[in-house]
Amino acid sequence: MYQAIVFLPLLGAILAGLIALAGAIGRFPGQGPLPGADEGAAVAHHDTHAGHAAHSHGAGHDAHGHEPAAAGSRMAELITTTLLMISMILSWIAFVDVGFGHHDARVQVFTWIASGDLKIDWALRIDTLTAVMLVVVNTISAFVHLYSIGYMEEDPYRPRFFAYLSIFTFFMLMLVTADNLVQMFFGWEGVGLASYLLIGFWYHKPEANAAAIKAFVVNRVGDFGFALGIFALFMLIGAINLETVFAQAPSLLGKTIWFFGWRADALTLICLLLFMGAMGKSAQFLLHTWLPDAMEGPTPVSALIHAATMVTAGVFMVARLSPLFELAPDAQTFVTFIGATTAIFAATVALVQNDIKRVVAYSTCSQLGYMFVAMGVGAYSVGMFHLFTHAFFKALLFLGSGSVIHAMHHEQDMRHMGGLKDRIPYTYTVMIVGTLALTGFPLTAGYFSKDAIIEAAYVGTNPMALYAFVCTVAAALLTSFYSWRLIFKTFHGEPHDRKHWKEAHESPYTMLIPLGFLALGSVLAGLPFKEIFAGQGVEGFFRESLVFAKTNHVLENMHHVPLEIALLPTVMMALGFIVAWHFYIRRPDIPVELARQHDFLYRFLLNKWYFDELYEIIFVRPAKWLGRSLWKAGDGWLIDGFGPDGVSARVLDVTRNVVRLQTGYLYHYAFAMLIGAAAFITYFMFAVH
Repeated sequence: MYQAIVFLPLLGAILAGLIALAGAIGRFPGQGPLPGADEGAAVAHHDTHAGHAAHSHGAGHDAHGHEPAAAGSRMAELITTTLLMISMILSWIAFVDVGFGHHDARVQVFTWIASGDLKIDWALRIDTLTAVMLVVVNTISAFVHLYSIGYMEEDPYRPRFFAYLSIFTFFMLMLVTADNLVQMFFGWEGVGLASYLLIGFWYHKPEANAAAIKAFVVNRVGDFGFALGIFALFMLIGAINLETVFAQAPSLLGKTIWFFGWRADALTLICLLLFMGAMGKSAQFLLHTWLPDAMEGPTPVSALIHAATMVTAGVFMVARLSPLFELAPDAQTFVTFIGATTAIFAATVALVQNDIKRVVAYSTCSQLGYMFVAMGVGAYSVGMFHLFTHAFFKALLFLGSGSVIHAMHHEQDMRHMGGLKDRIPYTYTVMIVGTLALTGFPLTAGYFSKDAIIEAAYVGTNPMALYAFVCTVAAALLTSFYSWRLIFKTFHGEPHDRKHWKEAHESPYTMLIPLGFLALGSVLAGLPFKEIFAGQGVEGFFRESLVFAKTNHVLENMHHVPLEIALLPTVMMALGFIVAWHFYIRRPDIPVELARQHDFLYRFLLNKWYFDELYEIIFVRPAKWLGRSLWKAGDGWLIDGFGPDGVSARVLDVTRNVVRLQTGYLYHYAFAMLIGAAAFITYFMFAVH
């Protein structure tokens, strides 16, 4: 069963890839034209965030006259979606079997690497933590596949798109089932590759290419730290399989490593390096800049990768390596600080964004900060609880935003929307459900998981716990405000674009059905699971997959916080709603006036604290200057100038001058002979003397 869960998406990716290849080579029916000069019109008409490139070829036909939903594309859609649905059902069965039946397993697939002391088996580690991630990854991926059938209906390259979706799912499953750090790194890099392909899916657009490259490069920074952490563990322990690492971790206490002239505590340094990888993958403060730009990919990509699955890989990694982090309290403090800072930073930026998908993207960034706060204070199961619930309501909000964009003919600016609740009532309803869950409305999924994180931060004992508590409470207020701002500006008030408003209509059923299921998950993923993630049954559920020995006091004390602390997140949620309602329903002139009066602050937030501009000055420009200098001066002037190009140039100069002597005129040769004879005679005259 476990092999099927992991490898069915890979099978789907291979089959869809073969269909895409057949279409590219042999014009498989249903495939659009190969990218080229004749595709320019399609790309020009191709909206920034929608897969409708085929519009330019005529109503519902590609350049070759084929119907877009013909055999090849439909086959790829059905194969990949069906296999993901099967994998999802098996994942839920495994979740019940492993979590409640206590049937942990280790499934060895084959021996992967055997080189000296380095021996790595390709094995599937199946425990409760893995089972939770299998459910999250496959459930969200299955519904995103189904949603994409409708959303990408008119894109001529659907087989390639579905192949990318499935290969991403496979790599994510490899990551969460990894039994050793090299296998985890393989999945880690695989999802990075898949995100690059999916963000840049519409690769004719410069913005999509730039966003894909930015995501890839920023993630490489974090992944470099992750790789160094793995190297350090192997150097000190001599193994990288998780069982050995966890067993030997206590022996590293007190050991130090020389690191750039600094004698660092071994475990602290290793955990910080590993967390550096999590910062990149999960878009935490300082390495967050790639996530909002990743919205250039199709909306289903945003939901799958940048809301529910890939960006949670860092959270999962910290939870998986909790036996190491528990032994490195300084590293835990740093994790808490970064998580809390990310939560408040991203929430402030989301306040003023106008692109509907960017608001949800910064919301994702902020919620990931919450999860890391839980990890930092030692409440690993609580962080996993929020990861579990967040996957449903954030995927719902992204896919709901896609439904809005679809209805508005691919308009994404909320300033051009308004009044849509009467045109697309189903989408409006599910977006309300997602917003209630995100803001922590009582009895929704987010209410149980997010409030639990705030309570864990309140009772946390590390030096940054109080800072994290303040930041997460403030972020709860801001989250409620910007979430309801999105709802009010999009669905309420007067339409700002009446032409598109009149043409707005609900999405096809392939898009609406996933929204309905995710809306149910946004409510039902909370209370029924509260006890096993954050209650008395947590140890019996997670068992050895998480560390509890030193963090039990956090989980216990969470249930004894003062009433005012327990109610504080709900008060913040209500306050944010009231302010948003006052600003965007009752007095919509107030936000405009505030932006005018506080222009610097408004622009500071609108420009994302100027991190992109800062990185441009600190890193990009010096790198470009260095590269240009090495190219022009080092390679061009020095190496080529004095090397191959220089030698060939001097030879050409000499031959060119010699050629000039060969004029073909007899008197020139006679004159040269006369000069030579005179020089010869003169030489002998002086030589005799």
